[in-house]
Order: sequence, then C-alpha cells, then structure tokens
Amino acid sequence: MDETSRRQQVNDGCFPQLDAVPHEALTLTIPTIVSASHIICTVPGERKSDAVHRTLFGPVDLSCPASILRRSARCDMFLDFASASRIASQ
Repeated sequence: MDETSRRQQVNDGCFPQLDAVPHEALTLTIPTIVSASHIICTVPGERKSDAVHRTLFGPVDLSCPASILRRSARCDMFLDFASASRIASQ
C-alpha cells in the first residue's frame, strides 16, 4: 500500500499510527466479490454506520458500491451495535 492509502487507514481510525498499518493489502473488485459462492461481510464501528444504512436502504448504485450486496442471496452481514446504530429505527 502506498503511504497515502496507509495514512487514510490511520485517519479513518482503523489503526492508531502509520507504523501499525500493513504495507500490503488485498483488494477485490465488486464483480469478484459478487461472484463468490458465499459472501460474509463484517462491519465494525460507528464510522461505518452511514455506509451500512446506505447499503441496506439506499439505491443500488455506484454511489454506494456495497449496495450491490442486496442483490445476492448468498450474503450475510454481521454488524456490531455501533455500525447498526442508524438502522435501529427502520
């Protein structure tokens, strides 16, 4: 991962400091993900609550790539209370 991507991980709160961010990462495209025989999506943390809400209730379009998961019968989403906080009232 380049330094800009690694800094984003720190700024997003995923890691406490730059030295803790891995130098290598695996990236999968949406077509690759949706072609899987089963998708397990784990979403921790409040900073993802808006994305979870948009994934589940917004339009299925490019503004929220994860929204395509709604079209898969083979996807299980696991949320913690923080990431699910915006869907509690739905």
